[in-house]
Amino acid sequence: MKTVSLKIDDSIFGETEKILSRISIPRNRYINEAIDYYNKVQKRQILEKRLKVESGLVKKDSMNILKDFEKMDYAD
Repeated sequence: MKTVSLKIDDSIFGETEKILSRISIPRNRYINEAIDYYNKVQKRQILEKRLKVESGLVKKDSMNILKDFEKMDYAD
């Protein structure tokens, strides 16, 4: 495990201490879980942005293919 020193705004620290007193878990565990959660949120946002870019790259081709399918006559 790595040791990290950080500065926390007084208001955030106070709120965190109030929560910790009610849920009875160590501060270190709480902060680890919070960072883990935030990392997951950030990964999802990164993936979402990447998918939007990649979707934009194929949008024109996809629309052309769709138009080609619409022109096909499926009657036997």
